[in-house]
Amino acid sequence: MTPIIHAIEGLSIWIGRAFGWCILILTLSIVYEVFVRYVLNAPTLWAFDMSIQMYGALFLMAGPYALAQDTHVRADVLYRFLEPRWQAQLDLVLYFLFFFPGMFALVWFGWEIAMDSWRYKEVSWNSPARIQIYYFKTLIPVAGGLFILQGIAECMRCYLAIKTNIWLPRLKDAQKTEDLLKGQAIVLEIK
Repeated sequence: MTPIIHAIEGLSIWIGRAFGWCILILTLSIVYEVFVRYVLNAPTLWAFDMSIQMYGALFLMAGPYALAQDTHVRADVLYRFLEPRWQAQLDLVLYFLFFFPGMFALVWFGWEIAMDSWRYKEVSWNSPARIQIYYFKTLIPVAGGLFILQGIAECMRCYLAIKTNIWLPRLKDAQKTEDLLKGQAIVLEIK
């Protein structure tokens, strides 16, 4: 079961990293737009729509990555005091009550929205450039599917925690700043 969990996490991490480049593209396009608008007095037609689509793509596709890294916001005032077995049981119940129904709705309605958008070759109505947005809308059901896949891995992780009372370690990608600072504090104390 562990190889399956880590394979799904690896996919989520890879996709999250790939779409993380959207932030660089977004930043460069905004810098370019500011330069040509205010220095050359020649604003672009495409920068506004591109920034919305890049940010939207990043937001959608980074969700499964954040779930794989356990970095979604959690109100864990009491949760953190529970044993892993009880945490896993609570997580499992919440995944089936809220997470999976929401993600199935995202896939179902996102698919309908994307198919309608492709059928009409939808373009942005608030853009003078009339940029196509059906490509972007396709990411809605794709992100939902990736969320469901990562949710299955999380449920398998919960099952293992219920059996062993130990959480399976996650694949590490990036570290939180506070974790890095804790590591530096430990090194300083040792010296």
